[in-house]
Amino acid sequence: MTTQTVNVICIKWGSGYTHVDVNRLFKAIKANTSSKYSLNFICFTENSAELLPGITAKPLPKMNLPQDKPCRYAYQKEAGLCEDNLGDLHGERVLFFDLDTLIVGSMDGFFELPKENEFWIIKDWDHGERVGGAAVYSWVVGTLGYVKDYFEKHSEEVYRKYHTASQEYLSDKVVEKHGKMHFWPASWCVSFKRHCVPKWYLRRFVTPCIPSNEAKTIIFHGCPKLQDAIDGVWDSQRGVPLLKRIYKTVLPSPWIEKYWNL
Repeated sequence: MTTQTVNVICIKWGSGYTHVDVNRLFKAIKANTSSKYSLNFICFTENSAELLPGITAKPLPKMNLPQDKPCRYAYQKEAGLCEDNLGDLHGERVLFFDLDTLIVGSMDGFFELPKENEFWIIKDWDHGERVGGAAVYSWVVGTLGYVKDYFEKHSEEVYRKYHTASQEYLSDKVVEKHGKMHFWPASWCVSFKRHCVPKWYLRRFVTPCIPSNEAKTIIFHGCPKLQDAIDGVWDSQRGVPLLKRIYKTVLPSPWIEKYWNL
């Protein structure tokens, strides 16, 4: 049987995530990809120490910005990864995952749904069809170079308009040029805090759960973070103000470890 090579990528820089997060994502995607596909897993990083065999490490995309204006926050991802010859993959389709994405179902659909040069992304739960959620998105390398080019030439303007909302910047530039974005089926990419956590008045009594057997990924945006969700903590870094604890609370979700620690 002939297998098709598929390119899955992630990015790791700074101290927010470690090799452990990359290795977990790699193992989860590999375990949930059928034998029809040969997985080419690439991590763009400045530190490739302790990555598992099977993970190809490549340098972070260079951002051509003035020395006194370093790359802002997540624009290293939503702008940097758009370069036209990313990882020598020009003309090839790539599928990106955030490192804190929990894989709970088959990956095959993410490889099969996009056609030609289409751009696919999660439909953001707050902004509808205007903004894509950039935890899982797919494009053909060489079709988004203008996103990076514009940011490099107008970084201060972009930052004033979007601040840290880099996925809004990416979405606007895609729509500006192509007229629309394509969205993954809503049941494939679910939000932990919106779809897994019960309604606020049940959160002290009911454990979060996967909302549908059609779910393929669970996205951890904002709080709780992945480890906090396992531990049953809403925000371990900053805590939760007393008056908000009535709804910003969550029971432990030990079932996450089944998917996280393959």
